[in-house]
Amino acid sequence: MDRRTFIEVFAGGLIIARTVAEAQPAVKVYQISFLTLAVAESAAAPFRALSEGLRDLGYIEGHNIIFERRYANGRLERLPDLAAELVRLRVDVIVAGTNPAIAAAKRATATIPIVMIANVDPVGAGFIAGLARPGGNITGVTLDVSPEIFGKNLGLLTEIVPRLSRVGVLQEVESGSRFAQVEAAARKLNIALDVVDIRSPDDIEGAFTAMTGKRVGAVILLGGAMTYIRRQQIADLALKHRLPAIQLLKEYAQAGLLMTNGPSLPDVYRRAASYVVKILGGANPADLPVEQPTKFELVINLKTAKVLGLTIPQSLLLRADEVIQ
Repeated sequence: MDRRTFIEVFAGGLIIARTVAEAQPAVKVYQISFLTLAVAESAAAPFRALSEGLRDLGYIEGHNIIFERRYANGRLERLPDLAAELVRLRVDVIVAGTNPAIAAAKRATATIPIVMIANVDPVGAGFIAGLARPGGNITGVTLDVSPEIFGKNLGLLTEIVPRLSRVGVLQEVESGSRFAQVEAAARKLNIALDVVDIRSPDDIEGAFTAMTGKRVGAVILLGGAMTYIRRQQIADLALKHRLPAIQLLKEYAQAGLLMTNGPSLPDVYRRAASYVVKILGGANPADLPVEQPTKFELVINLKTAKVLGLTIPQSLLLRADEVIQ
């Protein structure tokens, strides 16, 4: 091939390549926001599960989605401004974790779709009209579990703590209450309850002191975003006061709490990704039924049990999904 022919062929190839490239439709890039009361470090694992869920469905950061992450770092008063900022950015979807963040997003917009995650009693909180038909611009995955799980969790404590008759209840006020469910379960087991409300991180240490003064034999923690952020402090205080404690979420046992039994938080965030994708595809949040947890985990921290001088029955260890040594 002579030089002139080569140049003509090369130039022709460039024209064809440019024509093909111009014919390719531009990839639409969506803005997905992530709003939470938590700090970035505390929310890293749940966010990773959400991101992986989106990736599995073909939505990849830097390709066809951009994340706008906003962390309130445990400060409730920051949430309204962060939500308003996301509305000004005109994001396509707001993913909001826990009741305070969902409430802030709801107040900020009635038009941008909101996918809620890790919330408690979304109907009672006024986020949605009903689980089957949420109405409005909010849908998602709730952390609500059947009342039976609180009976199971109290029952687990009675298997470990001899002659357990009084249990302390740490209840995070801002994140909604499950106390009625715990109370019903306690009546069946003939267990007395002492409730301590937590409104801010400053209340946590005093709550343990109060429960120790009431001579409770164990603690059941009804937490939310604020206590999740402070789960290490809570686990340390439970050890300091020699109180066996149980919560729903595995992350508390990883921090040192004696035991957890409840839904998998990463699984809930991963499932929320499907809601984001459906909405980006044109689905109306009002018509997408809210899902409840389907994957549950029993985790026992054997190291904590040894420090507390408790013997975990072999039958219970065999039932556990994970034992932390």
